[in-house]
Amino acid sequence: MKPLQILILTIIFTSLMGCDKENTDLSNGGSRSYSKISGYAQKGPFINGASVTLSELDENLVPTGKTFSAQILDNRGTFELRNATLASPYVELKVEGYYFDEVKNSLSTAPLILYALADVSEHASINVNVLTHLEKSRVDYLIAKGKSFKDAKKQAEQEILNIFEINKDDMVAAELLDLSKNGDDHAILLAVSAILQGHLSVGDLSELLANISTDIREDGKLDSRTLGSILMNNARTIDIATVRSNLEKRYETLGIQANVADGEAFIKNFINNAPFEFTSYIQYPDSGKYGINILSKNEFEYTAGNYSMRAILPAGTYLSVKISGLNWFFPAFQENTGWEYSDLNSTDNSRVFTATRTGEIDFQIMLQSYQDSSWSNTTSIYVYENRAATPTWSKTIEVKAK
Repeated sequence: MKPLQILILTIIFTSLMGCDKENTDLSNGGSRSYSKISGYAQKGPFINGASVTLSELDENLVPTGKTFSAQILDNRGTFELRNATLASPYVELKVEGYYFDEVKNSLSTAPLILYALADVSEHASINVNVLTHLEKSRVDYLIAKGKSFKDAKKQAEQEILNIFEINKDDMVAAELLDLSKNGDDHAILLAVSAILQGHLSVGDLSELLANISTDIREDGKLDSRTLGSILMNNARTIDIATVRSNLEKRYETLGIQANVADGEAFIKNFINNAPFEFTSYIQYPDSGKYGINILSKNEFEYTAGNYSMRAILPAGTYLSVKISGLNWFFPAFQENTGWEYSDLNSTDNSRVFTATRTGEIDFQIMLQSYQDSSWSNTTSIYVYENRAATPTWSKTIEVKAK
């Protein structure tokens, strides 16, 4: 072969190799086309019609201006972005819409926004959830301080897990977690998602997520005692077994046989070990609409007359009260009291009153004093908070004549 022919073939070969690299190697300023970037958006699962936006980011996580839009395709939270050509492997996903609230077992009453950061050169299947959302601000900060994307993501994820008293070094990336799957990693997502949701409104949840993101941005630690108490209150007032059941039934109605992971151990570990204070106690004021409160922890002696049975229940709390004795009664027709009562147990002349709602509840109770020594003038009250099997506290009151 002549030297000139060899030179021409070499130039052509080199040129072809360069074009192939330019089309596939994003790190060298080329671009890559993705036939599909897909995943699930889950708080609980986002519902059909929620919006999804993918924004391309440069290596400093600054938007390049290139965006792609889509909608959630079903009530499982499925989304697909097709034929996306990107010059950078780094993307931000933003999902906005209504979702299935796994604690309340109903659709959210307002839309929620969640974010995720991902490297699409690692995987083009990206899920959006509360863990991807919480790590975003921290990852931004760490990259600004010189961390690589991979190291920043790993560090932020571990710091967030630490807030929830979870120690798992081999945890997969947050964007790979799925509420509909079994396994410890997916159970962690369920536990964290349920703790964050609690019995909060969508607005309160959105504020909580934003405030936690701001708090942990610079040091990766949750310093606010107020925010920590919200997490503890939520954790102690949810029933994770019910949450899991709610999700499984939701998926079943969608025709999906989901094996939702059990997050109970992670919830219990958080409750037992997190340094945050529980503040969501049921309150028993000293008086109510009808007089002194028989549930007041400061009163033990009463005279015959009318009294209140009043309590103030924070969201997510439960209350039952058993009253036993011969000298108490109540007007049969009381409306909108927030209490329902059982049939009379003639063995100890008792009834069990159960709160039917949270907030303030009140009920009229009448006490009578008997002069006949064969009749007792004491009444026993047993209080069961948050579905306790044994009394949380109790007291015996003495009723005297006027």
